[in-house]
Amino acid sequence: MPSFSFDIVSEVNIQEVDNAVNQAQKELAQRYDFKDSKSSISFDREEKKITLVADDDFKLRAVTDILSTRLAKRGVSLKALVFAAPEKAFEGTLRQKIDVTMGIPNEKAKDLVKIIKGLNLKVQSQVDGDKIRVSGSKKDDLQSVIAHLRSLDFSLPLTFCNFR
Repeated sequence: MPSFSFDIVSEVNIQEVDNAVNQAQKELAQRYDFKDSKSSISFDREEKKITLVADDDFKLRAVTDILSTRLAKRGVSLKALVFAAPEKAFEGTLRQKIDVTMGIPNEKAKDLVKIIKGLNLKVQSQVDGDKIRVSGSKKDDLQSVIAHLRSLDFSLPLTFCNFR
């Protein structure tokens, strides 16, 4: 009996994040309401952190909105972003750090395994590092798992790969 499997991962295309940040920086430089403003957006590829700086709360919301729009247009799920609380920075500006998350944390992986077990299909799921491998003897069962997980509003962006 052949066995089929697929992996559930939570990944973000870092190049697309980089492109979106660059586009947001250009828009920030061109917008009239940000003229003579200290507002900026920067991205650290190594640490996968985006830093927003704005003059006040209103401008910070506008900068966040610009970035969110650019990320969404480039196909980057906003669920992969973890926003820290805004903090006071130099010369009265506000700074906000955003982490770009990669991989499925252990507690979220356990939640996913519970959800899959709750479907009562003949499939096995096991946590393998920061991904989950789901295997079974029927492709239809695996496709049902994928369809169910896609229908959920899970707190991470889920990608299904290595279907064999």
